[in-house]
Amino acid sequence: MKGTPGLIAVLVLLLVIGNTLYVVNEYEQIILTQFGKPVGAPVNTPVLKARVPFVQKVHRFEKRFLEWDGDANQLPTKDKRFIWMDTYARWRITDPLLYFQRLRDERGAQTRLDDILDGETRNAIANHDLVELIRTTNREPQRDELEMETAVLDSIRVGREAIRQEVLAKAQSRTSDLGIEILDIRFKRINYVQEVQTKVNERMIAERRRIADRFRSEGEGEASRIRGEKERDLKRIQSEAYRTAQEIMGKADAEASRIYAQAFDRSADSRTFYEFLKTMETYQATIDSTTTLVLSTNGDFTKFLDRASGR
Repeated sequence: MKGTPGLIAVLVLLLVIGNTLYVVNEYEQIILTQFGKPVGAPVNTPVLKARVPFVQKVHRFEKRFLEWDGDANQLPTKDKRFIWMDTYARWRITDPLLYFQRLRDERGAQTRLDDILDGETRNAIANHDLVELIRTTNREPQRDELEMETAVLDSIRVGREAIRQEVLAKAQSRTSDLGIEILDIRFKRINYVQEVQTKVNERMIAERRRIADRFRSEGEGEASRIRGEKERDLKRIQSEAYRTAQEIMGKADAEASRIYAQAFDRSADSRTFYEFLKTMETYQATIDSTTTLVLSTNGDFTKFLDRASGR
């Protein structure tokens, strides 16, 4: 047990050194407190420092940008529209000593930012109409492909970006004595409350149905027009085809009559042979095995028979 006092001395020495020396990292800024009160100037550069062991305490704070994410709140606008507003911001510690004195730690800073940022956001929304919160410029609206007329948008004077800048400026002025700086604030989401959202959706559905009915009616009218034109063109084509067929048949009959006339103008034998041939064709077309004919001896049908019998 001879080495026990030496071992204890080494452990005490290491403990003293461990509580004397401390490291300041690149992303940190440090203040020392002695019995709860700050001592010395803040340290915000990377370095190895010493302190009074067991008396002074090291408090570390971030040098990097910090996040604030607000809760979504139901807020009324100037024109009495209830909306859900969700915001977020970025901030940093600019004066760690003042920050420690006023806010103590990051939890205290987040609580204070909740009061400041939520309050300024609520005031800004209450002082502006909904159209100012959802639009930034007086742009020309794009024509809806389903609409025949161009939409007309209400003119705005401020716009969402200007309102955001207003909230940021007022919040920065209220945090300047807290040792922190608000770098930026953004509107994450703006939406109607559920009751209003349901009515808006129903109105949008009704509007689209009205547009659909209009297009359906116009389509049916166009279909009726096309069917009417088809029937008219079909009758015109049939009429022209019938006229052309009649003209061709007339020309054919005229040509046949000319040929018949030329045949009759030939010699008597030729005319007699032609008459005989046509008479035989008529016999073949009108008489079968069940036909009974009563003919006159002076008729055209019997004169060739009389000649054949020598009468």
